[in-house]
Amino acid sequence: MIRRKGCVWCARWDREIGPVYGQHAEGRQAPLVMVDVDGPYPDGLALARMPWLTPSFILVQNGAEIARYEGYPGADRFFPVLRGMIGQARGSA
Repeated sequence: MIRRKGCVWCARWDREIGPVYGQHAEGRQAPLVMVDVDGPYPDGLALARMPWLTPSFILVQNGAEIARYEGYPGADRFFPVLRGMIGQARGSA
């Protein structure tokens, strides 16, 4: 998760999804690492492009980006979106 200090949508995600993220199958399949939009980013990370919108959710496999969703779609849509990203990742494996 790419975030920015003061991001109201990041704060909303923190309230609505953060407490239950690890309880969902998708959350267990895609462990969350939070990174500030200005970095530092993990060494060896290969992104399609540098993120600028927060929050952004980037699914990474073997250090390379394989799916991205920019913005927060709301509590009702977040896990279906993440499920789609995981499905996309499985298709690219």
